Amino acid sequence: MTSKIWFITGTSRGFGREWAIAALDRGDRVAATARDTASLDDLVDKYGDAIVAFSLDVADREAVFDVVGRAHDHFGRLDVVVNNAGYGQFGMIEEISEQEARAQIETNLFGALWVTQAALPHLREQGGGHIIQVSSIGGVSAFPNVGVYNASKWALEGFSQSLAQETAAFGIKVTLVEPAAYDTDWAGSSARHATPLAAYDDVKKHAAEQRARRVGTPGRPEATRDAILRVVDAERPPLRIFFGDGPLAIATADYESRLATWREWEPVSVAAHGKET
Repeated sequence: MTSKIWFITGTSRGFGREWAIAALDRGDRVAATARDTASLDDLVDKYGDAIVAFSLDVADREAVFDVVGRAHDHFGRLDVVVNNAGYGQFGMIEEISEQEARAQIETNLFGALWVTQAALPHLREQGGGHIIQVSSIGGVSAFPNVGVYNASKWALEGFSQSLAQETAAFGIKVTLVEPAAYDTDWAGSSARHATPLAAYDDVKKHAAEQRARRVGTPGRPEATRDAILRVVDAERPPLRIFFGDGPLAIATADYESRLATWREWEPVSVAAHGKET
């Protein structure tokens, strides 16, 4: 199999780091980005010229286009573009400040959009490539206390489904990876928390209990290495794939509930069309 050139954002930890290691271990080459490239020093020391590190804040559109272009020029092509950079914003909808909402969307949504836009001309010119968008079960369903995070991932899902249809003729594949809970730093030091309102104390307590039951034992990020390689090596990769045990049951229950409600209210929906009988 011909080795691949990867461009991965958010490579300092979590999925980005694990997938960079998976690619490098099998002989692929990686353009790795992080806000602080010192976090990548150990990978550079171990893998040498197979990895090049770039400092990048994905919310900076001009910087994104510059770094993607430099990565392409360095390796001569880009085969797999992974939009992994992001973080979790905690807080009830009423608690979220304008600054917190904008920052969440700037990173989780616009960051992925800018990288995608920057990479597309290179992928079109070379006749193909694969864009991996790191979404979440929270991009399929939604949960209390992470509503603005859910919003960022639902929007990512929407533009990526459109993207897959727009770019298929160019040989460009798109996959949304939708992880369950993993033992990453998503809810740790990288997470941000809104200023709490006492009115929601009971709701938050109940939400935390629900999350604990839903999450169970978090997955191990390193266990996703083989899975991501199977996705990028597939002749016909999926548009969407869950990583981890549990998301399918959540999505199934959610969609069954939606379908039941749509069917129940279908007479009202049809009547609202206004067609003559």
